[in-house]
Amino acid sequence: MMATNGKEACGVNGDSPSVFTNGSSDAFTKKSHSIKVNGAPTEEATSPSKQLNGERFTFSTEPTVEDIRRLQGEFTDERDWNQFHTPRNLLMAMVGEVGEVAELFQWRGEVAEGLPDWTEVEREHLAHELSDVMIYLVELAEKCRVDLPQAVLRKMALNRLKYPASKVQGSAKKYTEYKD
Repeated sequence: MMATNGKEACGVNGDSPSVFTNGSSDAFTKKSHSIKVNGAPTEEATSPSKQLNGERFTFSTEPTVEDIRRLQGEFTDERDWNQFHTPRNLLMAMVGEVGEVAELFQWRGEVAEGLPDWTEVEREHLAHELSDVMIYLVELAEKCRVDLPQAVLRKMALNRLKYPASKVQGSAKKYTEYKD
């Protein structure tokens, strides 16, 4: 598990965690691919093909990826751990955390979306492990000077070119298997 004090990070001790916002979180939600705006479903979200169990899952708008980077930076600085947080070490730690996520799914067979057969304790354990993966990913991106949100947008644009909906609808084939 990632070395963090979960109680402090979550504000469990009565303290609110310090979260910074940069005011840029609405740049992505104004795009045509947003699902909810100000908590209300968009036209796209109400399309039957875009829904699962009546409503599509959405993340909260805060903290942003930048907020997470800052919070982890503060946490690391307070402990003088930057000396250990090299790109290689962060990658290895992230891979270890991915292994811990995989362990939670091991021997369960197919798991239904929404995890209806999981207990609240199991869900919380998963949330902790996924958070560890994300924290390491964000810190690794920082150390490698990769603007992760912008990189995601560029990668999604490339994926749209590699996997045009008109050719790949309903298929899981790799882009190299499609014929023009």
